[in-house]
Amino acid sequence: MTVCIIHTGGTIAMRAGPDGLAPADGVLEAGLAALTRAGIARGATEVVHLTPAIDSANARFADWNRIAQLIYAGQSRYAGFVVTHGTDTLAYTAAALSFALVGLTRPVIVTGSMLPLEAAGTDARQNLGDALLAARRAPAGVWVQFAGKLMAGARVRKVHSHAMDAFTARDGGPSLRLGAPTLLPYGAPEIAVLSMAPNTSPRAFAAALGAVDGAVLRVFGAGTIPNDPEIEAALMAASARGALMIAVSQCDNGGVALGTYAAGAAMARAGVVDSGHMTESAAYAKLAHALGHGGRAVLMRDLCGETA
Repeated sequence: MTVCIIHTGGTIAMRAGPDGLAPADGVLEAGLAALTRAGIARGATEVVHLTPAIDSANARFADWNRIAQLIYAGQSRYAGFVVTHGTDTLAYTAAALSFALVGLTRPVIVTGSMLPLEAAGTDARQNLGDALLAARRAPAGVWVQFAGKLMAGARVRKVHSHAMDAFTARDGGPSLRLGAPTLLPYGAPEIAVLSMAPNTSPRAFAAALGAVDGAVLRVFGAGTIPNDPEIEAALMAASARGALMIAVSQCDNGGVALGTYAAGAAMARAGVVDSGHMTESAAYAKLAHALGHGGRAVLMRDLCGETA
């Protein structure tokens, strides 16, 4: 069967020009042809261009829906899917697909590169070749293929802005949400990512929380925030009007355990959800998903291994 390559944009298919790197027609197809001649890419492929293409920094909920719809509708036609994507928000899209696509019957491999296919010393050829192979051999679910590593899509994070080995993930199987094949599209919720710091302004914090449907709270360590009655009042007010909030640690490893310290008790009282070991990108995508499909009960439940 054919592998479907959904090209969304990104560095992988850019070409150097007078003003820097820019998207260019035919770059991906030429790269695929070269991989085929070298015997790296085997079997039939079909390229579907997301039109208009996106700079990954401009990715929107509607773009996640466009990608997810192509995958959902194509599972009977294709052996697997490769999604080429810019690296800046690749982890967000991989997590978003993990939550939106229930009961996947095919592997979905999200990949990109730090250098374009045509650049000297590029990582794009390896990443694309590895992704095509994984699209035929990996178990069903959402994966990220990068720098020789196949990683669970809902557990991956970008850890370097320039290195070829730019992504890491906790060990585990695919990001696969069990159930009958279903597409759960994203709406257009208002979400803020609010990062705590010493001397966080309670007024600014309250104003931000008051303007959104949900928030990802980037908290200290294992789950602490400034012990300030105005901050707690803002949390309680947001909760009272139905806003969803989830806490993630500013630390790369270790995760959140709300209730460990008294300095985090205000979040528990306000119903802030403990993200466990979830990445910030997964927490953001899951919050957007939960705001349209099940609310706090869904936000609290492990859906595809994202909290493990």
